[in-house]
Amino acid sequence: MQFISSVKNVTILNGPNTYQKQCCRFVKKMTVRDALNAALDEELARDENVFIIGEEVAQYDGAYKVTKGLWKKYGDKRLIDTPITEAGFCGIAIGAALSGLRPICEFMTFNFSMQAIDRVVNGAAKNLYMSGGRYSVPLVFRGPNGNAKGLAAQHSQCFAAWYMHVPGLKVMSPTTCEDYRGALKAAVRDPDPVLILESELLYNFQFPVSDEAMDKDFVIPIGKAKIEKTGKHITLASHGQATVYTLQAAEILAGEGIEAEVINLRSLRPLDWDTLFKSITKTHRLMTVELGWPVCSVGSEIVATVMENPIFFQLDAPAVRCTGVDVPMPYAENIEYECTPKDHHIADFAKKICGVKI
Repeated sequence: MQFISSVKNVTILNGPNTYQKQCCRFVKKMTVRDALNAALDEELARDENVFIIGEEVAQYDGAYKVTKGLWKKYGDKRLIDTPITEAGFCGIAIGAALSGLRPICEFMTFNFSMQAIDRVVNGAAKNLYMSGGRYSVPLVFRGPNGNAKGLAAQHSQCFAAWYMHVPGLKVMSPTTCEDYRGALKAAVRDPDPVLILESELLYNFQFPVSDEAMDKDFVIPIGKAKIEKTGKHITLASHGQATVYTLQAAEILAGEGIEAEVINLRSLRPLDWDTLFKSITKTHRLMTVELGWPVCSVGSEIVATVMENPIFFQLDAPAVRCTGVDVPMPYAENIEYECTPKDHHIADFAKKICGVKI
């Protein structure tokens, strides 16, 4: 199921919102950009085999300034600027990983990873299997995924479901600064290829950060979700940028007496089925939330798996997907706004599942 709405004038990510205001109550807070930059710095310092490769990652400090200051600190051998040729530098990164190095390959956007998809799927993902377990590919692919603002159809796709489909890949979709730090550090240290799907709109977003998360060895176990908000009436499972909207929706629902449990999936492959199933056992309702397309989506996989397992009998209502609209992303801002679910869309969907008439 996808949403259709004509409601406008709702706060979106680049404006003030309750989640950001809550963060201001914490002494320690940082932007996602700074969280990534610090994690990259620490991993480069920790292991001399780690290096970063991609377009404008070095002298220009990164297209989104995520690698700011790192080239000056570590030099040309650790941060490598490349021409605009994703297939080329992705192939170089795979070869380097097979030779014992640990590359971090940045795509300026995952939309450009389509130029290198043969390398990602056939070079990185399948190599360990096809070599009989002899040659792993310890490689991180990272960069912004999904829609931002005004990027039109070719630059606004969510590739979560695309890469979830591929055996041999691990796929992370973080939300908070702690997610980004822990996911990136875990990915760099993992023996397998890991994709970290980031959000351009979250780079300037501030989140609270605990002392634990600032530790140089802080990692998030790949395959472990986090319950961001506990509840008893419905489970809302989301990932990446959509999790922020989902938390905002949970506040709307709370004001109407519906206690939603919000699960920040963080890891999409492997997915934390244990946390998801335990939540469904408690709430007896499930809705998945994502900004990507509905057909063959992340939510499709979750709902199908729930249907195929005994946990299905815990549901008191059909499991539902709340997704983006099934069209190429328009360029016009007013139409673009209507193509991905915001907090009010998510809240309205959830109320229907909980039997509330709208």
